[in-house]
Amino acid sequence: MTVEIISIMEKDINRIKVVLVEKRRTNKWLAEQLGCAPTTVSKWCTNACQPSMETYIRISKLLEVEIDELLNKKYVSVANVSK
Repeated sequence: MTVEIISIMEKDINRIKVVLVEKRRTNKWLAEQLGCAPTTVSKWCTNACQPSMETYIRISKLLEVEIDELLNKKYVSVANVSK
């Protein structure tokens, strides 16, 4: 069985900052809604680190977007999975 893992090739993995601007929301607002530190949201927005999948789901609901709109598809690709 051959499995190629999702490859992350560049730094700009998520589009959280872009979507926040599109929705006219701030990092501070998102942090308050999620109950986390504004510095944590800032790190996500600069792609210094990534939120958990659970947090991506919460963010997508808060911003009323699909999860895939929060991800930069250019840098995340699902490779071949074969048996």
